[in-house]
Amino acid sequence: MKVDVTDEEAVEAAMAESTKVLGSIDILFCFVGVVGCVESLNMPIPAAARRMVSQGNGGCITFIASISGHRVNYPQPQAAYNVSKAAVLMLKSCLAAEWARYGIRTNSISPGYMDTILNEGDGIAEHRKIWAARNPTGRMGTPSELTGAVVLLASDASTYINGSDILVDGGGVVF
Repeated sequence: MKVDVTDEEAVEAAMAESTKVLGSIDILFCFVGVVGCVESLNMPIPAAARRMVSQGNGGCITFIASISGHRVNYPQPQAAYNVSKAAVLMLKSCLAAEWARYGIRTNSISPGYMDTILNEGDGIAEHRKIWAARNPTGRMGTPSELTGAVVLLASDASTYINGSDILVDGGGVVF
C-alpha cells in the first residue's frame, strides 16, 4: 500500500485498511525514517508499532539501511544520504532496545550497490565500474539477492535476532 508517511491521517488510514485486509499488523519493512526527541511510541508516525503493542503479540520491524551507513561511498559525493543511512542504523538499535519489552524485534538490512533502476544510465557508467571493481565479487548485487535476509527477518527463524544489521553487499565493506 502506498502512503505518504508524513501525513499522520493517511498513515493511520493505511494501518486500518491493512489490518482489515490482513487481520493484523505483524511485520513492517521501512524504507523511510522520521526522527524526534520523544518516547518513540508517542511519535505520530510509528502507527504499525502502536498496532503491534495493542495486539499484544509482538512483531518485527525491518529498516532498509545501506552500506552507506557503514562507510563512505566513492566516487559519488553523497554525504547527506550516507548520514541518513547511518541514522537509520542507530534508530534500529534504539527501537530494538525500547520495543523489545513489547515483543517487537527491530532490525535492518544494509544492501550494497544493487543493480536497480536507480543505478542505470550512461551518466554513471564509470561509477558502476568503480563500484564493481571495489567489491570482492567484482559486480553489483541484484534485488533478488536481498530475499534471503528479508525472509529470515520476517520469519520465526529470527525470534532472537533483535537490533541486528544484515549486510548484503558481496563483501563490499571489507574492501
